[in-house]
Amino acid sequence: MALSATDVSIARRIQAQQDVQVGVLLLADSSPGQLSEVEEWLRLSSRMEWVGVFPAEALASPVLRELVLSCFFDYHTLPVDWRVLNLTLGHAFRRALLRGQGDGHLKAEGSMGMVGHSAAVVRLQQQIRKVAATDAPVLIGGESGSGKELAARAIHQCSRRAAGPFVAVNCGAIAPALIQSELFGHERGSFTGATAGKLGLIEAASGGTLFLDEIADLPLELQTNLLRFLQEHTIHRVGSTRSLQMDVRVVAASHMDLAAAAAAGRFREDLFYRLNVLPLVVPSLRERISDVPELAQHFLRASMADQQPRRVEGFSRQAMTAMMSHPWPGNVRELFNRVQRAAVMTDHRLITPADLGLAVENPAGLELDKARTLAERDVIALTLGRVGRNITHAARELGISRMTLYRLMDKHGLAPRAG
Repeated sequence: MALSATDVSIARRIQAQQDVQVGVLLLADSSPGQLSEVEEWLRLSSRMEWVGVFPAEALASPVLRELVLSCFFDYHTLPVDWRVLNLTLGHAFRRALLRGQGDGHLKAEGSMGMVGHSAAVVRLQQQIRKVAATDAPVLIGGESGSGKELAARAIHQCSRRAAGPFVAVNCGAIAPALIQSELFGHERGSFTGATAGKLGLIEAASGGTLFLDEIADLPLELQTNLLRFLQEHTIHRVGSTRSLQMDVRVVAASHMDLAAAAAAGRFREDLFYRLNVLPLVVPSLRERISDVPELAQHFLRASMADQQPRRVEGFSRQAMTAMMSHPWPGNVRELFNRVQRAAVMTDHRLITPADLGLAVENPAGLELDKARTLAERDVIALTLGRVGRNITHAARELGISRMTLYRLMDKHGLAPRAG
């Protein structure tokens, strides 16, 4: 189904209410102010694949060129060859499908879109059914890449709010100066540049579920506003004194230990307790290692869906052994990325350990924690190299915030280049 919008606010409402995977942006105005608004919106729509359509002369703008490189799957210039554009949209849609499989956005075989039948997954599904029956806040913990958003979507789909919108917000991906306006909305003229009123993401989630991913990255001053919303179920748009009643369920997630962060003063303790009414922990892939063969086969089928004839038939015994013994610091997302890359790059009928980047075995006696640390460093280094050290793109691929990526780069001696 094709949906259209004439401005950013309408498009945002459509995104909140529909599961949109591919977008076409027709940009006639390439002024700095317009590009700034568009960039802000595209950053918040990073889970979609975008195709741009511009006048050829607009690409003379270095700002637009940088925006195209960082935010668009592809672009076309006016006048458009509709047949070529249609092909581009088909490619973008297939990429969106693969991204969704890796991030856990699309339903897969098995209950709640979760692939696997391990005890850890069955236990998680049972917990999801229980928490879905209420409207109380849920706090989801678990390592990066383990599938916290998939769990949040499952809670929404199993709840009475399933027909309402599911609005996902990555708290670490929004600039601190913009996040209050993004969450709560603003009135026209409420600050410089506010030429029109804007619906906030909390309002966009009305009647449904608001998923706050990486909640630990929310600035402390915004934590106060969020706490007030959770207590009173009302919001005030920026620039307005009018109180708006909201019917929104909040599900939050973080890979950090929020209890420790609250004890250390890095996260509001009262907000932690308000969110932690129904705690849920998504197991790491190490805790459900028996699911690896099923997950790997599922991701391979998704990666090969548009390859005709299919060149790859499966995994070698050695590859399966290597996957079962790998520590998976990047969890399910790392498994998806390795399988997708192997499916494209292999020259064999059966994928080998070398195709997966798992050819080198750990030396005998290497401690598990050290092996995990080395594997984590390798995944980050490979991702940075693949995206030309673009921090935004690397963080998006790894499923973490920019702040978290910077911390991990510093931890592993992968500091960003100066300039």
